[in-house]
Amino acid sequence: MYTVDNKPYPCCTSVTMRFIGGKWKAVILFYLIDGAKRYNELRKLIPTITERTLSLQLKQLEEDNIIDRKVFTEKPPLMVEYSLTDFGKTLLPVLNEITKWGQDAVEISKKITKN
Repeated sequence: MYTVDNKPYPCCTSVTMRFIGGKWKAVILFYLIDGAKRYNELRKLIPTITERTLSLQLKQLEEDNIIDRKVFTEKPPLMVEYSLTDFGKTLLPVLNEITKWGQDAVEISKKITKN
């Protein structure tokens, strides 16, 4: 048994999924791999996510110290930028492998449907 934030998890995989599981978290993190993005940039990159869901997922990722939320107040309009924290960057090998697996799965799927 593993514990994170006083919550028990049956295995390390479930701990990982606690941080990046669900439909959108890994997608958001994928788009932050190459650098910081503003909220509206993420909305454009992920057009099928609702504003509410994006806001909630960003908040959860921030609370888990996976992303950093930086507010720029120097000039109007207010600008908010999201980036990976050092802890979030430790997920890069995992995210890269998930991406590679997805690319491979697309190719395998194409071959299966042709047969």
